[in-house]
Amino acid sequence: MSRYRPPQPKASPYITPAGYQQLQDELNALWKRRADVTQALSAAAAEGDRSENAEYIYRKKELREIDRRIRYLQKRLPDLQVVGQLPSDLNRVFFGAWVSLEDAAGKTYEYRIVGPDEFDPKQGWISMDSPLARALLKRALDDEVRVETPQGPTHYWVVGIRYT
Repeated sequence: MSRYRPPQPKASPYITPAGYQQLQDELNALWKRRADVTQALSAAAAEGDRSENAEYIYRKKELREIDRRIRYLQKRLPDLQVVGQLPSDLNRVFFGAWVSLEDAAGKTYEYRIVGPDEFDPKQGWISMDSPLARALLKRALDDEVRVETPQGPTHYWVVGIRYT
């Protein structure tokens, strides 16, 4: 069997102003942390035999992870498009909207549609590239939304849309 995996589709380049600022802050914090890790790595390297030096091995691994994230952020940030203005039609679901949904059992859910770089399920933020968000985009109040899930199709009704 081959190990080839086709490349993932490119993520949407949209982000909220707060999400962009959060990524900028993360990049700045990583540069500061990198300086501390580099200094600790130098101290560990000065202790002698590096092959059995756990501190040295740990710091090298940590430095690799920091550098990987810095490279990703430096490539991603220039490509992002900050969406700060409200859409012209506030009665439809677009990027940045808080959407209240109701399922067939009457249970309600609330999600915010954000960019793929800032989604957070704990806060109810879903990526605009997710199947649910793609099904919700351009929907209006009281529209029925059908989403394919691993358990089968699920139906929701849009019961609220806000942009605050």
